[in-house]
Amino acid sequence: MQKRPIIAITAGDPAGVGPEIVVKALSNKELYEKVRPVVICSKNIIEKALEITKVKIDVCPVEIDALNRLDERDFSFDKIFLIDLKNASDNIPFGKISAEAGKAAFEYIKKAVELGMAGLIDGIATAPINKEAIHAAGIDFIGHTEMFAELTNSPDVLTMFQVRNLRIFFLTRHLSLIKACSMVKLENIYKTLVSCHKALQTLGIESPSIAVAALNPHGGEGGLFGDEEVKEIIPAVEKAKAEGINAVGPVPADSVFHLANLGRFDAVLSLYHDQGHIAAKMLDFERTVSVTIGLPFIRTSVDHGTAFDIAGKGIASSVSMEEAIKVAGDYAFVVKSKPKTIRPWDCR
Repeated sequence: MQKRPIIAITAGDPAGVGPEIVVKALSNKELYEKVRPVVICSKNIIEKALEITKVKIDVCPVEIDALNRLDERDFSFDKIFLIDLKNASDNIPFGKISAEAGKAAFEYIKKAVELGMAGLIDGIATAPINKEAIHAAGIDFIGHTEMFAELTNSPDVLTMFQVRNLRIFFLTRHLSLIKACSMVKLENIYKTLVSCHKALQTLGIESPSIAVAALNPHGGEGGLFGDEEVKEIIPAVEKAKAEGINAVGPVPADSVFHLANLGRFDAVLSLYHDQGHIAAKMLDFERTVSVTIGLPFIRTSVDHGTAFDIAGKGIASSVSMEEAIKVAGDYAFVVKSKPKTIRPWDCR
């Protein structure tokens, strides 16, 4: 019987809800049936989160070189194994930008990557960080994905959303809508379909079907409502098919995500940020998980921020954190066994 994967959980920004949702998540017995969790944080921060949330779990610091000596049966829902970095004071205020908190959050990520590269863990699930706090600490990264890409020397990574049966990739993400529409070009779509196909194979889906969402209403109605479908999307889909990729589309955006959730397609290629985000979050906001593919290991994340407005109150939901840990466990072993050959196009 295969062992449960060891999933490192980074606690995120100590000034936000990250530590709270981590300890809440790890009070869910169900998680321990799927994974062996190890938290990376500072012990005092985790203890404060336990006090705030009133979660009753023992904190068990563990040395890195002792990870391999832990027995499968040692991991149980009544204790948290913690790699204590001792890098955050008790003076970090909740809900405020803090260079100390930003530095601590980055160091949690860096340590998790070191463990992953050393083969001591099988995957990583991340709690939210705050970009302003990271920058205040003098750390020059835009976000989580860029950190992982550089720290693992993985220049070609791809982001996928997963919620229930729905998987979503993105042609474009952090662009204005008018700029995103200008990127709906044959070669861009084709290259992204190739990347998505390889990414899904990395996740263990050997012959995936990928639907391309239409840009215009009703898929453009043959050019009546816009010609991007006729001039760019259909030729891109045909080119991908000629390469052996099971691509379909364009499929009207008001139905494609629903059809994928029903199992008609393995994934949907969203053409711009909100097209895919709205679909995922309307389906189930709390259970939407961000998955980073193309690293030497799986990395998942909650799809929400640090929630400074409710940090320290013990009321933040841990559902997204729980889902991120579960998804990391689902994909951990298959991703570690696959070669990393993903070549995304404007998807990071």
